[in-house]
Amino acid sequence: MPCQRWRRRSVTEAQVMELVMTLRMAGVRDKDVLQAIEKTPRGAFLSGIFKDRAYENVPLPISCGQTISQPTVVGLMTQALELDKRCKVLEIGTGSGYQAAILSRLSRRVYTTERHRPLARTARAVMQELDLTNVTVIAADGTLGLPDQAPFDRILVTAAAEDPPAGLLAQLRPGGIMVLPVGQSDTVQTLLKVVKLEDGYDYQTLGDVRFVPLLEGMAEDTPE
Repeated sequence: MPCQRWRRRSVTEAQVMELVMTLRMAGVRDKDVLQAIEKTPRGAFLSGIFKDRAYENVPLPISCGQTISQPTVVGLMTQALELDKRCKVLEIGTGSGYQAAILSRLSRRVYTTERHRPLARTARAVMQELDLTNVTVIAADGTLGLPDQAPFDRILVTAAAEDPPAGLLAQLRPGGIMVLPVGQSDTVQTLLKVVKLEDGYDYQTLGDVRFVPLLEGMAEDTPE
């Protein structure tokens, strides 16, 4: 039995290192981001047969018809936020909670909203299991942000809007950064980095991505 445990652990370590190498080749060079991804077990956010595919660089299905994002996309979006341990972060679209868990290792406090109540429940449970105490998961309409907690140093949106939502930009601190996909839901979208200046915004395109659309209101799921 000890030999079997060692073999299983070694295989997992090899898979993690292979994923880190894939992330580097895709342009994720920030060592803190790479370490956060290395320390965060992606399999904890998956269920059933998909746990065995946790370290593949592909998006995978989760409940409520959603997906856990491709690790390279998670890495590039996280890197673009330029996080430090002083940052208060808002994430729109908790999903599995994987992205929020990585953000939690790089920032002071993470607030994450999810319109699907069952996903919010599950994400809370995983955060507790991983002892990530600086993450607050809230079942809420993400298009509204969290004005009671604003301003935020960083905002990450994991669903595509046609344009950066004005209501979310208003909750971003001057000097803060928002990263989000923009574009029509049935086409390839553009990953956008927005820096809030004192007199406007600076926009930078980071590449093509594909996300579910950003929707208003709560989903019609089983009540929490």
